[in-house]
Amino acid sequence: MTLMSENDAAAITVQADLTARAPSGAGAIRVLYVEDNRLNALLFEEALRDHPLLMLDIAEDAEDAVQVAHNKRPSVLVIDAHLPSMTGYELLPLLRGIPGLERVPAYMCSADASPEDRAKATRAGFDGYWCKPIDIGEITTTLCRLARQKN
Repeated sequence: MTLMSENDAAAITVQADLTARAPSGAGAIRVLYVEDNRLNALLFEEALRDHPLLMLDIAEDAEDAVQVAHNKRPSVLVIDAHLPSMTGYELLPLLRGIPGLERVPAYMCSADASPEDRAKATRAGFDGYWCKPIDIGEITTTLCRLARQKN
């Protein structure tokens, strides 16, 4: 795992090492994780490392997420609730407005864990809600199931 300097991290979208290792054929899915906390992003990357059907792109803010989504066309969206320039709730409709992403599964990933937070995410169009600290088993099981369904 390579850590970036503060200057590098602020300027670019991190693309995880997983992309190079994952197969591009049937069954592989591309996950876009929008997370401004570098440590949380690295933990998520580690959680997916042993799953070759999961390709991961990480964006640190909404603007990077939109750019990555246009260029990489993710199969799954994972969005933090609290981002620097807008909330995850505001970002989801922007990403769903990109052709081809209207119906991709989207998961809120947040430390906000009340039943009201979960209900708000459902009303906003999220397919699921993952609480931080992340449950690696739950996340990898869900993502691997989505990869198998694609096949």
